[in-house]
Amino acid sequence: MKLLEGKPIAAAVLDDVEADIRRLGGTPPSLVFVRVGEDPASVSYVESKRKTAERLGVNSRLDPFPESISEEALLAHIEALNQDPAVDAILVQAPLPAHIESQRVFNAVDPSKDVDGFGRQNLGRLVQEDPDAFVACTPLGIQEMIKRAGIPTEGRRVVVLGRSLIVGKPAALLFMQKGPFANATVTVAHSRSAHLPALTREADILIAAIGRPGYVTASMVKEGATVIDVGINRVEDPSRARGYRITGDVLFDEVAPKCDYITPVPGGVGLMTVAMLMHNTAKACRLRRSGK
Repeated sequence: MKLLEGKPIAAAVLDDVEADIRRLGGTPPSLVFVRVGEDPASVSYVESKRKTAERLGVNSRLDPFPESISEEALLAHIEALNQDPAVDAILVQAPLPAHIESQRVFNAVDPSKDVDGFGRQNLGRLVQEDPDAFVACTPLGIQEMIKRAGIPTEGRRVVVLGRSLIVGKPAALLFMQKGPFANATVTVAHSRSAHLPALTREADILIAAIGRPGYVTASMVKEGATVIDVGINRVEDPSRARGYRITGDVLFDEVAPKCDYITPVPGGVGLMTVAMLMHNTAKACRLRRSGK
């Protein structure tokens, strides 16, 4: 079993992004984070992303709003960012409060600034295999991990466990594309799939993004599989100072001995998500300067 750690791969991606930014020259790329409310996880995620942006020389700022902001007011602010020529990239931090329709907000972001890739235009361009599409950062990070680890995908069976617009659906689209580190036979499964363990046991590469701690057990994984654990779940743990621990969707200790490769949680896919956000931000700046 080889541990597929995110830290060295994310560092290599960020080195490449930093070099891309130097080649761009001129004004550094600009990225605006829009955060609604004070959810501790969201605050932490945005701060981590901002620190990475600062280290790479990306101009970033945070536009925070109270949880009580109306959907229309939030949409008006996003439209102002869309029209601002000094802004290359916009990230609306999820989750949003229940009174705001998330997909409407994501769709409101200018497609040329939609570095999260959640809007309908970028999702449609992904379906069409447009190389200028912005792909959601987590699935893109998974593909980059597999690429840099040299794990073959052509003709192999990829099972995606989860069907969200943030991970499951774009991951499936990426791996069924024509091209390197794609060309896979892809199955999308979920908690209501019949005979789920039989489906996941067919996977050469299993991507677990179902949002349930320890959901994937050894009986669901075949020998020699690659397992990519996307889950980031908080589980109560009174023995920890903070009262909880972070765990993935995979029962790691039980599943790992069966795997050729497996990602840890934390320390796996999450680091790649931030790296690919920086990649997409540099790409947005480059495309906007070229007039695309």
